[in-house]
Amino acid sequence: MADSLVIVESPAKAKTIGKYLGSKYIVKASMGHIRDLPKSQIGVEVQKNFEPKYITIRGKGSVLKELKDASKRVKKVYLAADPDREGEAIAWHLAHYLEINDQDACRVVFNEITKQAVKDAFKTPRKINQDLVNAQQARRILDRLVGYKISPLLWKKVKKGLSAGRVQSVAVKLIYDRENEINAFVPEEYWTITAKLSTGKADFDAKFHSLNGNKKELKTEAEVQEILKGLKQAEFVVNEVKEKERHRNPSPPFITSSLQQEAARKLGFRASKTMSVAQQLYEGIDLGPEGTVGLITYMRTDSTRISPVAQEEAKEYIESKFGADFYPETPRVYLKKNSNAQDAHEAIRPSSVLRDPESIKSHLSRDQLRLYKLVWERFVASQMSSAVLDTMTVDLAAGDTVFRAVGSKVKFYGFMKVYVESSDDAVESGDEDDRLLPPLAQGDVVKSKQIDPKQHFTQPPPRFTEARLVKALEEMGIGRPSTYAPTLETIQKRGYVAIEEKKFIPTELGELVIQQMIEFFPEILDVEFTAHMEEGLDHIEEGKEDWVQVLSEFYESFEKRLEVAEEEMEKIEIQDEVSDEICEKCGSHFVYKMGRFGKFLACSGFPNCRNTKPIIKDIGVACPTCHEGKIIERRSKKGRIFYGCDKYPECDFVSWDKPVGQPCPNCGAMLIEKRNKSGVFIQCVSCDFKEEAKENDQDSE
Repeated sequence: MADSLVIVESPAKAKTIGKYLGSKYIVKASMGHIRDLPKSQIGVEVQKNFEPKYITIRGKGSVLKELKDASKRVKKVYLAADPDREGEAIAWHLAHYLEINDQDACRVVFNEITKQAVKDAFKTPRKINQDLVNAQQARRILDRLVGYKISPLLWKKVKKGLSAGRVQSVAVKLIYDRENEINAFVPEEYWTITAKLSTGKADFDAKFHSLNGNKKELKTEAEVQEILKGLKQAEFVVNEVKEKERHRNPSPPFITSSLQQEAARKLGFRASKTMSVAQQLYEGIDLGPEGTVGLITYMRTDSTRISPVAQEEAKEYIESKFGADFYPETPRVYLKKNSNAQDAHEAIRPSSVLRDPESIKSHLSRDQLRLYKLVWERFVASQMSSAVLDTMTVDLAAGDTVFRAVGSKVKFYGFMKVYVESSDDAVESGDEDDRLLPPLAQGDVVKSKQIDPKQHFTQPPPRFTEARLVKALEEMGIGRPSTYAPTLETIQKRGYVAIEEKKFIPTELGELVIQQMIEFFPEILDVEFTAHMEEGLDHIEEGKEDWVQVLSEFYESFEKRLEVAEEEMEKIEIQDEVSDEICEKCGSHFVYKMGRFGKFLACSGFPNCRNTKPIIKDIGVACPTCHEGKIIERRSKKGRIFYGCDKYPECDFVSWDKPVGQPCPNCGAMLIEKRNKSGVFIQCVSCDFKEEAKENDQDSE
């Protein structure tokens, strides 16, 4: 008979831990939280020091009975929920339900689910940390007060089904403000002049830099023409050559937000998908002969700290795989990015660096492998030597003007041998070794092959992608690792924002709600105020502040705002925009509606007629298959844009990539539009023809 009961959140985690602990332990899953505030009412006694009224979550009856029965058959109960505020709260609720003494050392935590980590954790159980519980409780009550007090107002004054929240409202406000910036943006003209030069043996490019010794920005075509006149008879002479060695350091290992950002950039994962796949890797994967193993450390963290054991293992691996030069003289230590970062557990890393992605490939799904590879490579690179680049800057005089050419060459790859971080706004730096300059010395005369002036216009700030929005929220101190993914899901489900080309745009509904919030609840949208509240929650966790006091300070001004809003917020009638199209089922006009994936057409006869259809966007290209239909833009059930023939189902042409409309000049096959970090290009579906898209002067993704 087993001596102890261990309770974790999920069956997958229970299965992995059960194999490590053996027959003396029963391991069962609570299936997440067992108690919560009721959905039908606010569930908080504000006048009684914000006392919460917890109830058992519907559907948990059989789970709780099973846990209760199991607890009576053992001598000891261990609560092994995740090592964060939520996990501590789950343990606290379980202890309350199972009548475990508050002073009992029943809480077990581990940062990775490996045999050694689990066994070590059970040697040092501790009491439930009430400060952690209070921090979670304060956040839950704070969010409930905001949501359940403002939401009914929005239902009454704007539209049923709406909600507000501390983090979600700030996220929508950021998207709303960015859209206003874009709409108010006035493009400014500017020009560049590129000289295509040759030494006789090699060609290279140089860009206009200065005039008469002063750096100059070219604003008009007239300025450009004036410079071009002076270049007609001028020869290009090397004026100065600067060569220097530059060191480039690796990025730190992942925290939750940086993992979500990088998985979005490199893998195209939504934040929710990243966290779901990471959870699978953390809880355990069956590796065949090795058994079930947790492959990564806990994935909700904002600490870049690494354990000495993991660091030593990484050192041994790097030196044996790449050589001693690829490990720095002293182990790398990454400091916290901001003072609010919690340091309770480590950064996200592989539980063992010796399990390289290739060696366990056959045991992982495609998504699991891709995310594990990302975590593994980032961690290994974070422990490696800096890359060394030889950079060369050459100034070339042509009359009164100076052109500048810049090139670099990787002298020592260091961490770049394994991994290079990507960016939302630029080409990956891994291409630096491609920009080589020929050997040049002061006084060398080079031949001008072509002078290429080009007009540009400044671009508005880019819309938020998921990665950009997570980064912005993190930098502002809004939310915590566990809140980003659900926040992004919520603002889409509520219809406050839509996604177009992987970028957020505010809907009309979102704009209306934010305008009301700005007028009546400015503190909820104020970044500094919200960040200050996060700081207060952190202080509760650290035992520095009383949770009731933190809530009281917030509620005092919030209650006054509610009273004013109740009196002064006017009722808003949202009028549907009527289209010219007629419903084929009932004869009513279709109206434009905003859904999770953007606008669609719905019958104005709703609810009697529930007919809907997508808005068809003709891209002006004839169907390459039937030559009779037109190519139109459609959306899949998951909201992804694809292209198909309007003669469907008679014609079954379909493409994820946008057809261009001209045949390939080499083979006559279809050309499609592709995007990468450096912009838009045209590619043939059959041969290797590829060219840069015309007028490609946009913000790159």
